[in-house]
Amino acid sequence: MEIDLTGKVCIVTAAGRGIGKAIAANFAEAHAAVVINDIDLEAATQVSDLIESGGSRTRAIKADVAVAEDVNRLTAETLQTFGRIDILVNNAGVITRKPAEEITEAEWDRIIDVNLKGTFLCSQAVARHMIARRQGGKIINISSIMGNVALPPRSAYCASKGGIVMLTKDLAAEWAEHNIHVNAIAPGWTLTEMTQSYFAQDDVRRFLLERTPLKRFATPRDIAHTALFLASDLADYITGQTIHVDGGWTIL
Repeated sequence: MEIDLTGKVCIVTAAGRGIGKAIAANFAEAHAAVVINDIDLEAATQVSDLIESGGSRTRAIKADVAVAEDVNRLTAETLQTFGRIDILVNNAGVITRKPAEEITEAEWDRIIDVNLKGTFLCSQAVARHMIARRQGGKIINISSIMGNVALPPRSAYCASKGGIVMLTKDLAAEWAEHNIHVNAIAPGWTLTEMTQSYFAQDDVRRFLLERTPLKRFATPRDIAHTALFLASDLADYITGQTIHVDGGWTIL
């Protein structure tokens, strides 16, 4: 069955590269109008231009999801352009690999602010519109396998991603009466521009692949396919769940 999002309007945060870019492209292929958000306007514009060249409606909007004023502007500009918001994908995230005793307060705050507070701020702003419009909607949060299992040294990142899992459950329960479905995806080790150099280290690559039952890294499209399913009518009886797209990492 082919998923068709014709008439739907989506916002994908941090869509200038990696998983967010793949999700935006997948939604556009399903005929949705897509807002490409990124803190890097040039990257967002490049993705927007690429999607537009394929015949889809799109717009690039620069905004820092950790700043409420930016989030409110992102929502307002989306509504000015497309008149509605049906789907939100909270993909923006940052990471610092550093022993817990060495993390600075500024590093901790930035990770929590972008990953967890940013997910809440975007969800809150979009849900207000969805509630007022009374036609429901889909919110998809990007967590991580490290929202469920630890792999030191990533204390702030694990805390933020675990927080997203519980935030997803609470928002799903709060907004169910408005027919707003809130779910999360927990990607495993995914090959992107950000992880390429990390995975290129022989010892790292060997360890991760040996520990992953399917013996390969995820591609951004693997995650995007799950996001497309959760955004579609096929997932209309699913809410508050976190789907691990991790090649089996969390089953061991």
